[in-house]
Amino acid sequence: MQTTGISFLLGAYQGAVTNALEKMRRANIAARIWANDYRVWKSSPAEISNRLGWLHAPVETASNAGRIRASLETFTSGAIDDVVLLGMGGSSLSAEVFNAMLGSAPGFPRLQILDTTDPAVIGRTARMLNLEKTLFIVSSKSGKTLEILSLFLYFYNLADAAPGVAANEHFMFITDEGSPMLAQAWQLQLPYVFSNNPNIGGRYAALSLVGMIPAALMGISIETLLQNAMAVAGREKTDFFSGKGDSTGLLLGAALGTLAQYGRDKLTLVFPPAWRPFGDWLEQLIAESLGKEGKGIVPVLNEPPLETQVYGKDRIFVFFEDDPGRWDSRKTELATAGHPLLLLPVGDAYDLGGQMFLWEMATAVAGHLMGVNPFDQPDVEATKEHTSRMIALYRKTRVRPAAAPSLAAAGGDVYGEATGSDPACALQNFLAQAQDGAYVGLQVYLSPSRELDAALARLRAALTRRCKLAVTVGYGPRYLHSTGQLHKGDAGRGLFVQLTGADAADLPIPDDLGEAASTLTFGELKAAQAEADRQALLDQGRKVLRLHWRQDPTAAVNALAESLEP
Repeated sequence: MQTTGISFLLGAYQGAVTNALEKMRRANIAARIWANDYRVWKSSPAEISNRLGWLHAPVETASNAGRIRASLETFTSGAIDDVVLLGMGGSSLSAEVFNAMLGSAPGFPRLQILDTTDPAVIGRTARMLNLEKTLFIVSSKSGKTLEILSLFLYFYNLADAAPGVAANEHFMFITDEGSPMLAQAWQLQLPYVFSNNPNIGGRYAALSLVGMIPAALMGISIETLLQNAMAVAGREKTDFFSGKGDSTGLLLGAALGTLAQYGRDKLTLVFPPAWRPFGDWLEQLIAESLGKEGKGIVPVLNEPPLETQVYGKDRIFVFFEDDPGRWDSRKTELATAGHPLLLLPVGDAYDLGGQMFLWEMATAVAGHLMGVNPFDQPDVEATKEHTSRMIALYRKTRVRPAAAPSLAAAGGDVYGEATGSDPACALQNFLAQAQDGAYVGLQVYLSPSRELDAALARLRAALTRRCKLAVTVGYGPRYLHSTGQLHKGDAGRGLFVQLTGADAADLPIPDDLGEAASTLTFGELKAAQAEADRQALLDQGRKVLRLHWRQDPTAAVNALAESLEP
């Protein structure tokens, strides 16, 4: 099957996908999506009718592109060197992709993303900034995200204490109408505040102000990005309303949703080097939108090419191709082994606008077929509630409750149902519980570095070869806003391995603006988030093993990988 350049090599699943398409044609699903019919997904409009603004975001934002640029001229004429975006999940991922794939134009400021509570990363960023020539963007849909508010308090007070810096002139808010951030902006007399369309969910907000303001600050042509998105949206409408019956998004969503129902729910994304950053945005869109009600699709990205025999019968492979005419033996091997393949052509980096809209539509269609609401996130609050309770208790008692390790070893401890004489044995015995269709989620609450990234890649490859399971890797707390919903909302076959460690240094979180008093640090917040998510997973009956390293976690991760390698 092929459409607008996308090739679908579905093998034994071709008939099932064709049947799903025919049912959607008869039910007029494409037209009903464009008509904002919430009944495509659920019988109630709750968290659907007020989340369909993404369908019209490219046109809406493009009509305001000139005003966006004009409002940012103060910062794009050499007045600042750095833009630091304080955001999590949908508030930061699109900007991160634009930055990685397009970068800043000559003469425009650099963009940095802070979507962490790791004190080492925060401190390193703070030390390298010239606060007189830095703009901070505080981006939060709800205006209540704990990590973002903590980062805001820290950097606002840092700027406020710097000689010659008027802090309020160095902060910009992007939030929704009705957000408590708007009241704070008024109180601080911030001159730069943007209210985004509240009918666009965070992970669908790339083509709204949330993604376009950071892009414009970097000198990226937001008009070109939006024109490409509008072109894809236009083709989607034309392909359906012309009587052809199928749009590219409908076909792509039909393949994803149908294959997931047949157990092919490990969506393995393979990118050419220039397009790899797109995977992080796509991961959140798919995982958080479709991982709920005991269902889900697990995005697998940045996985090294492995031997075909290590892949289970739960895989689907999507190849993003910048040279579509090229065929290689790897695709032949995968197709021969019975794995469904989707081959999707991509152009230059400005093709991002079109790809984002295409995948938003495909995800919405897949949600229809899977019977889930792709616009809510019902299990995200569980970790937040545990975190708030733990922080409140810590602030009151100054003591963080600590679970007793089930295994104490040289250099580290193991928490959870662990059997074995050392962490490596405990990990292997833990993974032996895997059911059919299982996957491993590495949840990393360690300070990121190139060396640690390499060690995690080695561990991941060793786990996949040893267990023949898909393995995902996510730094905490970032993954909580990306795959955290999936971990708690899917069918419950995930095996989660938390990697934690002591922070070499820590930073205080101010209790309030303009005050030095602090009753919580970023290190304590990060530790609370790790423990809170572990508890939230256990509450849902998930299997969790925590490995805590007192020293040199990179060496410890390499040692784990070595223990699993043949």
